[in-house]
Order: sequence, then C-alpha cells, then structure tokens
Amino acid sequence: MGIRITRRIFLGTAVYCVAAPGSNRLSITARIAEAPGSNQKTILGFEDLVRLAKRVGYGALDMRASQAGIQTPPDRLRQMRAALDSAGIKVSMVSGDFDVPSNNDDTPNGLRHITPYLDLAASLGADLIRIGMKKEDDIVWAQRACDEARERNIRLAHQSHQMTLFETVDGSVDVLKRVNRPNFGIIYEAGNWMACGQDYGPKTIARIQPWLMNVYIQNYRLSPEGKTKMQTWTRGTVALDLIGSWDPGGVDYPQVFKALDAVGYAGYITAFGAFSVFATPAEAATRSFQYLKPLAGG
Repeated sequence: MGIRITRRIFLGTAVYCVAAPGSNRLSITARIAEAPGSNQKTILGFEDLVRLAKRVGYGALDMRASQAGIQTPPDRLRQMRAALDSAGIKVSMVSGDFDVPSNNDDTPNGLRHITPYLDLAASLGADLIRIGMKKEDDIVWAQRACDEARERNIRLAHQSHQMTLFETVDGSVDVLKRVNRPNFGIIYEAGNWMACGQDYGPKTIARIQPWLMNVYIQNYRLSPEGKTKMQTWTRGTVALDLIGSWDPGGVDYPQVFKALDAVGYAGYITAFGAFSVFATPAEAATRSFQYLKPLAGG
C-alpha cells in the first residue's frame, strides 16, 4: 500500500473525511486501556492513553465509553478534546455507550435517541459513530438516526459482528441496502466473519466497498480446544483463542490489506483486539503498530 493523501467524499451537502495520510491512518482502540473482562473499568487513564498513542506513532484513537461516552460530563469532554488536539491525535470513531460493545439486548437503543451520541462525536471532533442492530425493527430506527446525523455531517456504521444483523456477509449487504442512507456503512472486521464461517477475503471486501467506513483489526485462532467460546446465530458455539494480529494461524491479514488496497480503501485502520488477555497496553499498541504500519503503507 502506498501513502495516500486525505480525501473527502461529498454526499449532497455533507462532507465526510474518510482518510488520513501515511501512518496517521493507523488508529488504536481505547479497548487496550480496559481491564480484563470489562468494557467499563480501565487500567490506564485517558491522558496516559493519548500519550501512549502519540509516542508509538498512531494518528487516531478509537474512542469507547470506558474513556468517553454519552455519560461523560461536557467539561471533561472539553478537557479530553484539548488533550487530543495538543497531541495531534484524531478520534477515528466513537462507541458512545457500554451496550454496543457488550452486544446485549440493549445494543440498538442508542438508535432511538441518537442526539447524545452526535453531541459526543462532535465534542471529540469525530464524524463516525459505531452503532448496533439486532432485529428487523432496528432498520427504520437506523434510517431515522442517519437522517439526523447527516444534518451534522456525521456517519453511522455497524461492525461485522456475531449475533447481530451483520453476522453474515449476505445479511450485512441486505441491511446496508435497506437502510439506504449515504452516511450509513460497515466496519469491516475479518475475525468475526471468519469465526462465523463467512468469506472475509477479496470478493467480500469488493462487495462491501461502497459502504466501507472503517476497518477493525483483531485476530482469532479457531481451535476445538479454544479457551474462548463465541456464541453465533449461524454456527452455534465456536471455540477459539484470542491472538495478536501479528500471530500466525488466524486471519490472513496480508491478503486482507491487498484486497483493501485493490478497492482503494483509504480510511482508518484500527488495532482493535482484546489485548488485555495477552498484552499490556504499551505492548499491544507497540506490536500492533509495528505489524500494521508496513501493511498499511506507512
């Protein structure tokens, strides 16, 4: 992948920033600062997390509610924005509550009252929000939320994720077409689709290219003796182990990056794994950056 310049997509009156130059395309998730087994407790403060991202070389931070969410007071959000701006770190996307990453029954509720999430994204200078959808009724709410978000030049995206409407490739494309909003798209995450028995390679990436808004990098090794049991709608319980993106035996990331390059993807690449299982925040950030930078063309 060669170094790309920043591009903007114009959709009606909206302007969406979809890329950053060189290694600044690399984003690190705030998940690395979460305590093992929790998406609410943290083991690293926000300012320390920003300093870590800056020191390693990331251009952006994938924000989660464990650090900043719809529950965060406005004064604290202003302090966080100042710390980000001072470090030159952007926010690639926000997950504004604890339900979306938990993938529980309340995951779609944010779509029904999207305003606080838009306020959060705007406060942090982000134009992309991760949302969750689990049932048919969520489609109309996604449409309404997108209509409100578009007035503020903000996009909504759903991760390819088990036990959601985006568990399969066919299901994802169907929902993307039915929501039918220019500011609605998908967060491509190969590991989940691999675990669900889906093709995640070049054909799939080409198929979802019109809606591709972010790329999450996490890795699994499928094994009957796997320590983690993933529940899926399509395959039941899947046994796997969480591994680093740099580890063999999981997702074929060199193939993934070639396919992303082939479709001209120039957006953020986010190191997203559940690193607390096998690495400290500093180790996760550093090893991910070292692995992803050459693949992303940095």
